[in-house]
Amino acid sequence: MKVSELLSRCGGGGSGKRGRRKSSSLPGSTQRHLRANDRKFNEQFKYADNFIKTSKYNIITFLPKNLFEQFQRLANFYFLVLMILQLIPWISSIVWYSTAIPLFFVLAFSAAKDAYDDIQRHRSDSQVNNRISYVVKSGQLVEEKWMNVKVGDIIRMENDQFVAADLLLLSTSEPHGLCYIETAELDGETNLKARQALPETFEMGDKLSLISDFRGEIVCEAPNNRLNQFEGKLSFGSSTLALDNDKMLLRGCVLRNTRWCYGVVVFAGKDTKLMMNSGKTKFKRTSLDRFLNILIMGIVLFLIAMCLMCTILCGVWEWTTGRHFTIYMDWDRTIVPKADEKSSQQIAIIAFLNFFSYIILLNTVVPISLYVSVEIIRFVHSMWINFDSAMYYKQADIPARARTTTLNEELGQVQYIFSDKTGTLTQNIMAFKKCSINGRSYGDLYGARGEIVEITESTQVIDFSRNKWYESSFKFYDETLLEDTRKGLHEVTEFWRLLALCHTVMPERKNGKLEYQAQSPDEAALTSAARNFGFVFKSRTANTITIEVNGMEEHYDLLCILDFNNVRKRMSVIVRNTSGDITLYCKGADTMIMERISSTTNELLKTATNQHLDKFAGEGLRTLCVAWKKIDADYFADWQKRQKAAALEMYNRQEKLDAIYEEIEHDMMLLGATAIEDKLQDGVPETIAKLASANIKIWVLTGDKQETAINIGYSCRLLTENMREVFVIDGETEREVEVQLKAVKRRLEQTLGSDVVRGEDTYNARLTQADIAFINPSDSVAKPQKGSQQNLDARGAIENQSHGNGLSAADDDEADTEGFALVINGHSLTHALKRNLEKTFLDIGCLCQAVVCCRVTPLQKAMVVDLVRRHKKAVTLSVGDGANDVSMIKTAHIGVGIS
Repeated sequence: MKVSELLSRCGGGGSGKRGRRKSSSLPGSTQRHLRANDRKFNEQFKYADNFIKTSKYNIITFLPKNLFEQFQRLANFYFLVLMILQLIPWISSIVWYSTAIPLFFVLAFSAAKDAYDDIQRHRSDSQVNNRISYVVKSGQLVEEKWMNVKVGDIIRMENDQFVAADLLLLSTSEPHGLCYIETAELDGETNLKARQALPETFEMGDKLSLISDFRGEIVCEAPNNRLNQFEGKLSFGSSTLALDNDKMLLRGCVLRNTRWCYGVVVFAGKDTKLMMNSGKTKFKRTSLDRFLNILIMGIVLFLIAMCLMCTILCGVWEWTTGRHFTIYMDWDRTIVPKADEKSSQQIAIIAFLNFFSYIILLNTVVPISLYVSVEIIRFVHSMWINFDSAMYYKQADIPARARTTTLNEELGQVQYIFSDKTGTLTQNIMAFKKCSINGRSYGDLYGARGEIVEITESTQVIDFSRNKWYESSFKFYDETLLEDTRKGLHEVTEFWRLLALCHTVMPERKNGKLEYQAQSPDEAALTSAARNFGFVFKSRTANTITIEVNGMEEHYDLLCILDFNNVRKRMSVIVRNTSGDITLYCKGADTMIMERISSTTNELLKTATNQHLDKFAGEGLRTLCVAWKKIDADYFADWQKRQKAAALEMYNRQEKLDAIYEEIEHDMMLLGATAIEDKLQDGVPETIAKLASANIKIWVLTGDKQETAINIGYSCRLLTENMREVFVIDGETEREVEVQLKAVKRRLEQTLGSDVVRGEDTYNARLTQADIAFINPSDSVAKPQKGSQQNLDARGAIENQSHGNGLSAADDDEADTEGFALVINGHSLTHALKRNLEKTFLDIGCLCQAVVCCRVTPLQKAMVVDLVRRHKKAVTLSVGDGANDVSMIKTAHIGVGIS
């Protein structure tokens, strides 16, 4: 159940060592069974406790494990063998410590660096494991360290605290059992998400006696890495209740705008979804290390060849001359049996022993100082990075920090960069920039001759101070919009009223100021814009919503919220004013809204709005269309009955709700469009341009929606209007994804030539008509145009320029094209990463100038990086800013964390 459903009226009624326990579940390990407040019952399953470990070594394992890693360097192993040979007096004329001492210093220097790096990880682990949580025991709250929390414990969380483990929400301080969480550490999204406790458990409130006596039993899925999915059931008393992801608080989330909440621990420690999505800390070997190994191997082979030659010559000399001089220098009879015979057998033994003597004598051919020099250079280089003023971020007083001293030289060899979006490419700060209302565009400034004037820092902003609710940070420059708003033009006032009502924003008062908490930065920007223009959203309950228009409060009954999702690409609210009039307000992707506009809508209005959408999108702004309609009360009463019935369905609930929503979202009146800017981090477009000029390919891996990622791609110039085509892979099934990949591959073969496009023969076959039928117009290969906001349509009404083979084609004669780009959704990526499709997906991605992967989980990010790393002889770099990026940072050759 999403927040809009929760807010609407029509939604229907131990043993084992710490951290190393095996996660037992029910037979088959497909389910987990636990009982709240009953540690004795839960201990039989030996579930993992809440201790986490990201470090590589401990006191016992450091020496053997670190030495094992260091002896993977061929030179180190060579000198170890050499030192052992020098301990044998029969073959060595050099003391063993002549090799042991420099080898010891090399190993000690590297070990000290590795120990320092791992100590930092231990400190981080200790800081997390020793955080304090409050566990309910015997009717009281008892302080427990995070690492001592067990599965089945009920813990109390307070506002702005990190969630200690994966919890089933039981009760909260907020009405209707709601609580709000920020999931930036999980999926990179900083917008708030709502969770709701079951009504049956919400009644316990914060009564410790009731919570302490709660003995509900949970049967749920086994630990897994799926962040957006949870299935289970809760049994207590005579009730058995269904559980889903909207009732779960995951480790790594932060509780927001909720004074307190209680939850029962379902997954702890390494079984939490956050840890399941974090890869293991791996020993990374650089390309220089691998090259040095090859170089050393070549030198060793050369040394062996010289020693073999000397051994053969020694044997010849001993046979022809040396054996006659044994009366002066006799052979050592302890190692040469039957030395008096002086036969070929004895000479062979002498020559064999001399082979190792030559190895020792000529050992300086292999330079032990080489690795010492490399380690010193790396260390000094890392210090340069730490003190480089050009890498210092003055605004946040953050210098660059080299967290390791073993990967520096790889920075100059990078060919693929994998980047998170939210907080890495963007600031995740949305700003209302322009809009179109009733066919008129607002937001641009015009000069005396009618030309558009560029807005700079010195441009005068509108003074909104007459509005007591205005925000000093809000900036808008076009006075005509404020004038038309104050004139009370009908379409303009309805436009702002829609933005003030059609959302799921939650208001709160802080220090006497009204602040908004939104699930989407877009919603926050639009609601804020309406507020500054005099349409102030002030409060809401599950049943009502209140706004203030020009100082006068307007109260509405909130009858229903029709959710946004990736299929609908729109959201609507149905409200009733004090006069009894029922109105539907809708906002969403232009393609979705335009299809549902009344046939009586003025064609000039539609044309003008579409032109404005094209213009806004061409400027890299995120666009939405807005529309409304009046609803007959009798029709709504009948529709509401059917909607409530669909909301209570246990199977295919969302599909049935979508069908019901479709019935009422039609014949709407077009109001206009909005344009929002998602501010980029400073210097992002220029950086991407420089990386592209260096032939470095950039893959954006984000948990954000597809339309959001595509818009940012254009804003930061990762995607450009000059690109020949943007391919979108968004099939729901493996078959659909396979067909779409075939289509893209054929298109590339037609354009680049089959010799360029290398792949498995399985996918070289021509598409059949049945294959073509799998490809919907909006799903197939498409040419980007300036335009819309959402999905593939995120840059405009994308046309399906199909030919006889079912594929869209670009104009091959078009000048100044810049290649191709690929966009793929997370659910499609699941299939594309399967063994039979991954090579084709990789071949296509590597032929594209840019790749954008949307709605991906942390584990999928790591799998994509690993795919490129395994199949391409190229150095990879991953950059991110949250815990959801840790896995891909560990997987790449080089990981960069943004703080």
